[in-house]
Amino acid sequence: MNEAIFGAALGIAVPLGIERVEFNSDTLHIHISFQKGTKFPCSNCGAEDLPIHDTVRQEWRHMNFFQYQCVLHFPVPRVKCPTCGTRKWNPPWASGANGFTVLFTSFILELVKLNMPVSKIAEMFKIDDMKIWRVIRKHVEDSYKGLVFAEVKKIGIDETSLAKGHKYITVFADAETRKVLFCVEGKDAQTIRAFAEESKLHGLDVKNITDVSQDMSAAFAKGVAEHFVNATITYDKFHVVKLLNEAVDAVRRTEAKDNPVLKNTRYTWLKNPDNLTIEQLNKRDELMANDFLKTAEAYRLKLSFQSIYDTAKTGIEASFLIDGWLTVAEKSGIKELKKFSKTVRKHLEGIARNIDTGLNNGFLEGINSRIQQIKRIAKGFRNANNFIAMIYLKLAGI
Repeated sequence: MNEAIFGAALGIAVPLGIERVEFNSDTLHIHISFQKGTKFPCSNCGAEDLPIHDTVRQEWRHMNFFQYQCVLHFPVPRVKCPTCGTRKWNPPWASGANGFTVLFTSFILELVKLNMPVSKIAEMFKIDDMKIWRVIRKHVEDSYKGLVFAEVKKIGIDETSLAKGHKYITVFADAETRKVLFCVEGKDAQTIRAFAEESKLHGLDVKNITDVSQDMSAAFAKGVAEHFVNATITYDKFHVVKLLNEAVDAVRRTEAKDNPVLKNTRYTWLKNPDNLTIEQLNKRDELMANDFLKTAEAYRLKLSFQSIYDTAKTGIEASFLIDGWLTVAEKSGIKELKKFSKTVRKHLEGIARNIDTGLNNGFLEGINSRIQQIKRIAKGFRNANNFIAMIYLKLAGI
């Protein structure tokens, strides 16, 4: 009677059957067998009715039955195929990963997609978390191979932190579908090479990449020039403005040492005016009235630079306006703005191109936010491969 119940629950059908069910401690052991004289197909070519050569005993972890762990045992038949040689026959529950049934594998992946930490899943099923990570990586590896990049024309590149310290991964994403294409450790020119080589395996002709959006990393630019010869670079607006904000904040920090009115005003200068509170707006206007504050002058120049992105209609016009802005900034005598101006002059063409292409890494900033959320939910990764696998699972359309 027990055998029939478990057979129905597992979907076991003739010529297979439940041989016996054992219960040890907190685990159900379900032993499955096949009828004597049964012939099986070749798992490689599909040839039917092949005689059994021998059997290999295997076991699979299955879904819990109520609170009990469940393990399936089965003598897997190996058949003698005249074309393929000796081949194991794959039972229907065995297409999961690393000793898990397909149903159990699917359930684990669903829990991961629902943002349950791997450590919690491992605790729930009393499994070492490394086994859960192997399930995730196996699924991602198999699924990622099937992704097609043939239609990709525009890409965004950005780095994100892997862990505390100077550990990074570089993320490549399709600027049109906004899906992650590739992740790799590091943030140098070799990451571009790695993406170019991997993308070819997914049907991408690197000559078809027309546009790349990135920050002002010389390493990225070098890699793009070497591996995507037909691509033009648009320097991401958000990174340019971030660099300018850092310059303004550096002016404030230096000036605040001798001018206490600037203490606790950091966000007054960094936020966009629309995001300031009434109190911050009043404080800003009060400080802006002081003609001797370098911070106020740097802030005015910051706003005028940002306005170029809104007023310029073409890249040529933007280039002209930025060039004029640089002249004013360089004459201001503010060393932090002079340093920023030097960087902008070096990258002027790619910065101005933003007006023509409309490309920026805003969507990648959104992806980066989700990546950081993945990191927080996971509460630690054993290695970079696990982290990258999770990014693919959540953000690559797998």
